[in-house]
Amino acid sequence: MAERATRPRMRGAGAVAVALSFVGVAALAGCAGEGPGDGPGDGVSRNAAAPSPGASSSAPPSPSPTSASGWNPNPGSVAAVGDSITRGFDACSMLADCPEVSWATGSDRLVRSVAVRLLGEAKAADRSWNHAVSGARMVQLPEQMALAAKERPELVTVMIGANDACRDSVRLMTPVEDFRASFEASMRQLRAVAPKAQVYVASVPDLKRLWSTGRTNETGKRIWELGVCRSMLADADDLGPAAVARREAVQERVVAYNKVLRDVCAKDRYCRYDGGAVFGFRFTGAQLSPWDWFHPSRDGQARLAEIAYRNITAAEPPA
Repeated sequence: MAERATRPRMRGAGAVAVALSFVGVAALAGCAGEGPGDGPGDGVSRNAAAPSPGASSSAPPSPSPTSASGWNPNPGSVAAVGDSITRGFDACSMLADCPEVSWATGSDRLVRSVAVRLLGEAKAADRSWNHAVSGARMVQLPEQMALAAKERPELVTVMIGANDACRDSVRLMTPVEDFRASFEASMRQLRAVAPKAQVYVASVPDLKRLWSTGRTNETGKRIWELGVCRSMLADADDLGPAAVARREAVQERVVAYNKVLRDVCAKDRYCRYDGGAVFGFRFTGAQLSPWDWFHPSRDGQARLAEIAYRNITAAEPPA
């Protein structure tokens, strides 16, 4: 599948050393804001090849059969929005997006993304788009959703929120009501252009479980010391009252974010929340990036694709 406008990868030991010495910390964490050049047209990859002359990229796809509930388990096109997880960050190499292994729209045959599972490899190349941006928080989702809506997709996948909780301190986490307002604004952006596009919303991962899994690995803990998701992962071996309280505060905020995703989605006829499936998934060490022990590895991306595909194609939404 052709990938366009992908962020260049750093190659070679020198590039890695420079990146770490200046602490591409924010990039490692996937918790940074957008870097230079990360405007609306940057960092957005498309699986779709360029349209043939005279073809309209916004032409509506042919309709697919729907279930009794009105949900179409076989959408004919997929647009993805979200953060570094959907960009495949740190899944293939250090400090780099790798959208070809994205759980939502990637082309990698080992991952078998949602787009590939739903459409097949050939159609996925022409009918899927990845508008996620590494480092994005919920406040940036409306802009992504507006771009996705222009594709006139039958399905939009959403995975965002980890960066809202992953901040340098608990105090800097996104307030729940701000998170809600931005998600509601995102849905309005989509509905203004694509009123019947289906939306699959993945829950925010369990960051405390990631801490519990990763802290058993000495290499992972050393990487976290560079600044990966400090609100949860800082001082990984500190089990004192202050550290425990800090992690609990982050955990409670993630749970609150997931409740917002569930509640807002429930108000939209064409929206399906994953029922907490991603939050409840127990990532193993093999399913975490060997470069940051935080983002999903290629195997982790495949597990996310499995979860999403199962929920998207189910006759009824998760309980």
